[in-house]
Order: sequence, then structure tokens, then C-alpha cells
Amino acid sequence: MVKIGNFDLDKRPAIVAVIDDDPAENAKAAKWLGANVLELRLDLLNFSDLDEAKKTIERIKVNTSLPCIATNRLQADGGKWEGSEDERIAFLIDILPFVEAVDIELSAGADQRNKVIEAAKAAEVTVIVSAHDFNETPTVEEMKKILKSAHEAGGDIAKLAVMAKSKQDVLDVLQATADMEKPVCTIAMGEVGKHSRIVAPCYGSRLTYGAIAQAVAPGQIKIHELKSALEILF
Repeated sequence: MVKIGNFDLDKRPAIVAVIDDDPAENAKAAKWLGANVLELRLDLLNFSDLDEAKKTIERIKVNTSLPCIATNRLQADGGKWEGSEDERIAFLIDILPFVEAVDIELSAGADQRNKVIEAAKAAEVTVIVSAHDFNETPTVEEMKKILKSAHEAGGDIAKLAVMAKSKQDVLDVLQATADMEKPVCTIAMGEVGKHSRIVAPCYGSRLTYGAIAQAVAPGQIKIHELKSALEILF
């Protein structure tokens, strides 16, 4: 069984809204549009300190009651964090008491990654271990190996987003998804992979990420469009 807060991902996939600015208002908009979970992009929200972050999350939860994923994305994985790696990891660990899940990169240093995972497990926070390839789609076997490594690192959910350049790339992502026995989130980024955000959940992807207004990743679909499509399929 895998959950984020009270949302049971074994029953149906979750639509995750990416919150990258004006968090309180965008969180309300995301819920209205149909999001099930919020991803708080700490690297984009520019909180002045932990206290501001805590108060903002508390306000979000009062307004929406939606579970939150804390993500402080590495630059190498598409993030905008400008502080040191020690500061990035410390912020993620400090925020754990206020969220229901945390996303840490597979590419992060093992020691730093393990600090986050161990703290999250102790706090009973769901762990997403993520990997990104903004250049291409690896082979099916390579993608399965990456997902397996994310699980072995301690991920409750292994997340992989790759850049699709052909229909075959998208089919390969779906094949890798279907072959995995443990919970995964898979995304074929880019215009050619846009439909994977709707179709991948049919093959076992537990999360799909949507935009409130502007997309924050290549090929991201708006939340209300995802909701309409998934209601037909699930």
C-alpha cells in the first residue's frame, strides 16, 4: 500500500499540482481545478526562512486540506536552487514535519540523499526518489534499472521523467512502467510525450503532474484537462 497523506494511490492515480509561486492562492486554484496532491517547489518559492514556509503550508492546508510533497529540486534535475547542497538538504529535512511526502533526487550524493530518506521514514513521510533525463529516452532496460535503483535507495515511489522524441520513446516508457512491480511515477516529457501524462497511469504510474496555468515541465497538461481524461479512464 502506498499513500500520500490520506490519498490511496493503490485505488487511483493522483493528479499533482506544481506550486511554484503565490502558494496560498495557487493551492486554492489547484484544488478547485481538481488536484489531489500539491507539490511545493521550495527551489522556486523563495521562502525567507523555515517559519515563513511553515506558516504558508499551514495556510494551504486550512484552505485546501490537500496533502503536500516537498521538493527542493537540484539544478542538474531542472531545479533553481541557488544555495549550497548542505542548505538544500537541511531545508528538506526541516520541512518534513509539515508535509506528507518528500521528493529527493537519485542523482543527489548518497550521504545527503540518505539523510533525507532516513528522516522521512522516521517522520512517516512518503519518499519519492526521482530521476530526470531532459535529453533523451533511455532503453526500456535502462529505465527499469533507474527505477529499481530509486526503490533500492529507499523510495516508496520511484519517479522517472525522460524526454521523448518519438512515439517509440513513449511506448518504451509505458513498457518500463508496466514491467515494474513496485510503485512508480513515469513521464515522457515534450510535446510528443504529452499524452503519457494521461496514458501512463493506465500502465501503473501512480502520479501525474499538471499545471495550474503555465507548465513548469515540457508537455505538462493543465489540471482540469487531466481530471476530465482520468475520470473517463478511472
